[in-house]
Amino acid sequence: MRTKNAKAITTGESAHLGRVKQLPCSICDAPPPSDAHHIKQGCHFTAVALCKDCHQGSFNGWHGQKRMWSVMKLDEVSALNITLKRLAA
Repeated sequence: MRTKNAKAITTGESAHLGRVKQLPCSICDAPPPSDAHHIKQGCHFTAVALCKDCHQGSFNGWHGQKRMWSVMKLDEVSALNITLKRLAA
């Protein structure tokens, strides 16, 4: 969610986020579409492909208890690496 004072997303950033959303989840490999989880707000090229559960789930999600993240032994940078490898393939 963008704040009203956030910079407008460029065409390149929008295209990148669209490609990220077409990837499977970088944590559990759930099929697309995925959410584009931003490691740092406003840095659109550091978005990670996550399914709804691994992103916002109260038990498994990054914005919850992060159980799936712990089971898979991943953090945001590791998930970003998976996302970038899939984009490059």
